[in-house]
Amino acid sequence: MKKHVFYTELAYVFGILSLVFGVTFMERADFGLSMVVAPAYVLHRYLSTLPGMGWFSFGVAEYTLQLILVLVLMMVVRRFRISYFFSFVTAVIYGYLLDLSMWLMPAVGSDQVALRIFLFILGELFCTLGVSLVFHTYIPPEAYELFVSETAKKFNQPTGRVKWVYDIVSCLTAIGLSFLFFGFGVFVGVKWGTVLCAVINGVLISALIKWEDKLFAFQDAFKWRRFFEK
Repeated sequence: MKKHVFYTELAYVFGILSLVFGVTFMERADFGLSMVVAPAYVLHRYLSTLPGMGWFSFGVAEYTLQLILVLVLMMVVRRFRISYFFSFVTAVIYGYLLDLSMWLMPAVGSDQVALRIFLFILGELFCTLGVSLVFHTYIPPEAYELFVSETAKKFNQPTGRVKWVYDIVSCLTAIGLSFLFFGFGVFVGVKWGTVLCAVINGVLISALIKWEDKLFAFQDAFKWRRFFEK
């Protein structure tokens, strides 16, 4: 079967948009977010309620934490690369689009269980699709993925192992922040949906990557790869 050309730059655009929609749907479903974004969501939920902090949206919390993560990464690997800067640029773009998507998406009542389940499933599919597409582009991803890949290279460890450790630390951080800000035993952003995502994300992402590779031949439309790999 002849493969269709899919430009890697478009994979970046569609990947970011898919992640934005996915996170928005999952937030509205309120069954729990992925472990990666949960800490930022907890910070947003708490800090945005403080006097004068209404501007601290979910998107702002996302790229603020990712900036900190990039700075930590630079200290860990003891170097700076152009890709680190553009990873933060990606985080800012994603953050603004996330806030726009959250603003456009109406709230869902807690009694609308069927709709919430549908949104959660849709959000999970969009999130995994977004990650699978980002894997096909050379443009630096958000700091979460960059931190895992660069740390794995630095310490010569399997990416999967580093990703597993990072996810666990991220989940525990979100739970700790939730208990700290909202009271012991109160889970904000981390619920049963978070656990489900942790179990099935890897399988879904791998399946989507294989499916995409069968259908498409990913090619660069522009000669930018060398610049971003510096």
